[in-house]
Amino acid sequence: MSSVFLISCVLFTLFVSSTYAQSCTNYNFTSNNQMSFTSCSDLPYLNSFLHWNYNPSTKTAKIAYRHTKIASTRWVAWAINPTSQGMVGSQALVAYQKSDGKMSVYTSPITSYQTQLQQGDLSFNVSDLSATYINNEITIFATLKLDNFNSTILNQLWQEGPLSGDSPAMHDTSGVNTQSAGALRLLSGQSGTTSTKASSQFNKRNLHGLLNAVSWGIMMPIGVLFARYLKVFSDPAWFYLHSIWQITAYVIGVAGWATGLQLGSESNGIQFTAHRIIGIVLFSLATLQASAMLLRPKRDHKHRIYWNIYHRAVGYSIVVLGIINIFKGLNILKPQKKWETYYIATLVGLGIIAALLEVITWCVVIKRNKSVSNTVEKNPQGLHESNWYNGHENGTSRTHYRV
Repeated sequence: MSSVFLISCVLFTLFVSSTYAQSCTNYNFTSNNQMSFTSCSDLPYLNSFLHWNYNPSTKTAKIAYRHTKIASTRWVAWAINPTSQGMVGSQALVAYQKSDGKMSVYTSPITSYQTQLQQGDLSFNVSDLSATYINNEITIFATLKLDNFNSTILNQLWQEGPLSGDSPAMHDTSGVNTQSAGALRLLSGQSGTTSTKASSQFNKRNLHGLLNAVSWGIMMPIGVLFARYLKVFSDPAWFYLHSIWQITAYVIGVAGWATGLQLGSESNGIQFTAHRIIGIVLFSLATLQASAMLLRPKRDHKHRIYWNIYHRAVGYSIVVLGIINIFKGLNILKPQKKWETYYIATLVGLGIIAALLEVITWCVVIKRNKSVSNTVEKNPQGLHESNWYNGHENGTSRTHYRV
């Protein structure tokens, strides 16, 4: 019994010691950067801590950003965003250990989600910039001159990601990497999480990508398969299935398009021109396609053949542009590689299904045409009584099937 009590005491002591050791208030700076800080904060994500001294009369902040449990093959960054709580517009301090063992530390203004953390001047002055890497911990030291800030409550962000050679690569875009933002209160010595807006914008980007991938990238191609292959087997049921399916895809696509417009309005200075233009063209063509259904000539109208050509050309254009724009969106969002793999696998699967249906359909059509030819030879007078697919499509009395 006493041994159990002793072990429990030891485990409790280790737990308390570990917890206390992870607190910023218990940390002592050593090496060449010996200094003390009056304020500090245990940042809630990514094993990070911020220490600072702030002089309100000179609007100067001396900071030390510590990122623990970090491998030498990764970079870290700490930033202030003067204009919003999101990533774009952030003024960052970046540090990592290069392959030769030397530390690289510099300033980097974040102007887009596609940033490669290029070196550049910030919107405020930075001095005494240095960094260390000791015991799997990177610490960035700097003095910030915050003359242009009217408030002592700042939007801060912190991040980590892999290195590609001696250059920063894209960080993860899920989990805690999307939540590492907060409010830094320079005077009170406190910081709190304000990652709700940044996380909300990230969720909107994901929703935008999901809606458009499902509608333009998957449902629209499936709807085309319905129109091309089911008409041979189930006329006129294929028409209603095709129409309802494509209208549903259009509604989902419009929701995704509207989400994209909202994201654009919330991201001043950020433009993905090609993705945006293709999206507008897609929406316009799909709206035109849906509206044209109200102007569709009757089957026996002499202009029906031209309407059919237009309808198919626009339909196939929507499918091609939709798939292209999905890949452009994936390149912008940079989700985990598996999502692009899943989408490619879906397209390959649809392609295989289309190829099989093409063969099956041609076999059915050839067989039926032979049957029609035999019937005509035996009973030429019964030609006008046949009710074949091609007559349904174009309002003629031709008896041969087409694909």
